[in-house]
Amino acid sequence: MSDMDDWADALAEQEEAEASQIELENLEAEPGDKLVSTGDDKLDGILDIPVSISMEVGRSNITIRNLLQLNQGSVIELDRVAGEALDVLVNGTLIAHGEVVVVNDKFGIRLTDVISQTERIKKLR
Repeated sequence: MSDMDDWADALAEQEEAEASQIELENLEAEPGDKLVSTGDDKLDGILDIPVSISMEVGRSNITIRNLLQLNQGSVIELDRVAGEALDVLVNGTLIAHGEVVVVNDKFGIRLTDVISQTERIKKLR
């Protein structure tokens, strides 16, 4: 299978997941929850606002003394086990978990678990 086929398959999976996620979120909504509708003309103004997306492999706390001693080749132990899912953060807020993939010699991330829209809204409150 070619790299282009891999990307096409990944994009098809993403579209299917997004469609089923939207259906699930509409079913999971509780009375009084306001879900974002992409058909709303009022949203057009914010849909093109750029956001910062980052993937977090893990975290570690070290002392300033140890920080100053770091140099090329130093190893920092993280709080995650090898192979554990990465956190996907948008503007510092957890929105999903995923795994690293390589396509065409570039790194990417395949989302394995997306936090529901309802849960993300609850975290903002």
